Amino acid sequence: MQVPLYQAKAEFFRMLGHPVRIRVLELLQGGPVAVRDLLTEIDIEPSSLSQQLAVLRRSGIVVSIREGSTVSYALAGGDVAELLRAARRILTELIAGQHELLAELRQSEPPVPAAPPLP
Repeated sequence: MQVPLYQAKAEFFRMLGHPVRIRVLELLQGGPVAVRDLLTEIDIEPSSLSQQLAVLRRSGIVVSIREGSTVSYALAGGDVAELLRAARRILTELIAGQHELLAELRQSEPPVPAAPPLP
């Protein structure tokens, strides 16, 4: 039985739903990055990074590259980088909208009456 498209999409976004995975994908946008450099940039335990890389690798979003004793990771395709750029644009619009709403709220806030003098 085939998984409905909406369910496959939900599973895809659930797979992306971890801050370390998002950070790894951001770092890989510039090209392959060695695991040791990912560890330096993300500052987590090697075993935790390994688990998150395994999730990304199993999903097919990243590929591992071995050169001698160095293991690097790279994006499997350019679509992931485009997805991250789209997410940045959406978040920018959402946050800008929140700032506009906050400014409106502050402008429409009635003045606070002064406290009556103490006798």
